[in-house]
Parts: sequence; structure tokens; C-alpha cells
Amino acid sequence: MKSSRRRFLKIAGISALGIGAKPVVDLFAASGGHREAPEAKVYKNEKALKAKQWAMVIDTRKFKSSKDLEPIIEACHKIHNVPKMDNKRHEIKWIWEEEFHNAFPLQEARFLPERIEHLPFLVLCNQCENPPCVRACPTKATFKREDGIVLMDFHRCIGCRFCMAACPYGSRSFNFRDPRPFIKETNPKFPTRMKGVVEKCNFCEERLAIGQAPACVEASNGALIFGDLEDPGSPVRELLKTTFTIRRKQSLGTSPAVYYII
Repeated sequence: MKSSRRRFLKIAGISALGIGAKPVVDLFAASGGHREAPEAKVYKNEKALKAKQWAMVIDTRKFKSSKDLEPIIEACHKIHNVPKMDNKRHEIKWIWEEEFHNAFPLQEARFLPERIEHLPFLVLCNQCENPPCVRACPTKATFKREDGIVLMDFHRCIGCRFCMAACPYGSRSFNFRDPRPFIKETNPKFPTRMKGVVEKCNFCEERLAIGQAPACVEASNGALIFGDLEDPGSPVRELLKTTFTIRRKQSLGTSPAVYYII
């Protein structure tokens, strides 16, 4: 990892001195680095679940307390080898809970109903249609797939954390420590990460690829609804037609793909 970063910084330094883009790319190739963009195509498996734009609706009416959220968070973190850190400063989160005022700071809500005031809200990567994190990443470690899912290529990540600065939702975590010793039970079907990389929710793209819904959706007892935003007949669109929903910081123009029924 350190060697890769030194090589990247060396090449970036040469580029800053005035060498053109093509020689820099050639240097990457000569040093064994990748020069192609991450694979963005999907649906290689016939059983894969398909969509033009995946989206999620979270029905907060079905939650009463943090206990209702625990199985959902546990399901996600367990299958994705998310470590449990005692030090909150080093905490890794793919999906977690926030109070309304923290989750929706731009939402006008001076006087909230008591249920909303004390209700924990599930938050995660919003899989934005216009993701600022993708534009900020200098190595294409963060990229958007053709079905709208924003993914991380852990091998490309150099730990610059530009994507974290660009994300207005705080949906990304940085591994300040090696996370592997803090994983109680490793899931061999999903890769572990290493110190110095950023990670986040991936809408369970590895499960979609084999025809399974996201783990959080399966564990939610119907409180999380998943589907194709571009399909008028999808369960997501049906809910959006009949129910008022809000999104986090939607005025920023990122077009979040996670909706909340309150």
C-alpha cells in the first residue's frame, strides 16, 4: 500500500512539473499500475436483479426505537465485514442512526411532532444520481455504475479522503487502523479492507448480482423498500406516487436515491 502511494505521488509530482498526460499514463503502465477505468458494467449473471436507477424508500412509521434498527444495521455490517471499533473516532459505518435534526439539517422543522423528535433515522450512502464524491476522486477509486450505484474500488483508493470532503452526508468512513483485527466473524464472500482506505455502503451490489435483495432490506420486515426508480411499476415508484417523502439535503443538487416516509 505504501509503495503504491509513493508511486502515485511520484507520478503526480512529475505531472506537476509539466510532463503531459500521455507519458504519465505510460508511467503507470510501466510500473504495473492500472490505466483502465474501473469496470462499471453489470448484470453478468442471468439471475441478477436489474434496474436503470436503484433507489430505496425508508418507512420510518414502522420504527419506534433504536432496537428496531439494530437488526438492520447488524445485517449490513456483518456480511460486509465492517469492524466494530471501541474508539468512536475510528468508527466505520455503512448504515447507522441519527436524530432528525442531524439527518435533515436543511429541513425546516422548528416544531416537530414528538414521534419525529425522538425517532432514530437510518442513514447510509444516498447513491446520488449526481455524486460529488465521484468528481472529487483523483484515481477513479469512486465511480458510478450504469444502474446508479456509487461504488468503491478499494485497490485504487490512495486514502486522500477527497471523496469524504466532497460527500455532504458524512456517508464515508476512513480506516485509520487495520480493520481486520476488529472483525468478530469474517464473511469470506466479501473482501476485507486495509488501513488507509475509504469505504461505504454499496447497496449490496454483490447480492444484487446473484438475484438477492440488499441485506438491510431483508432484515427490515418491510420497512425498507428497494426498486427501480425509473420503472413506474416498481414498489419504490408506487410508494412515491401515493406517499409524501423527503430526502436528505436535496437542495444541494446531488439527487439522493434514498427517500424517507415520515
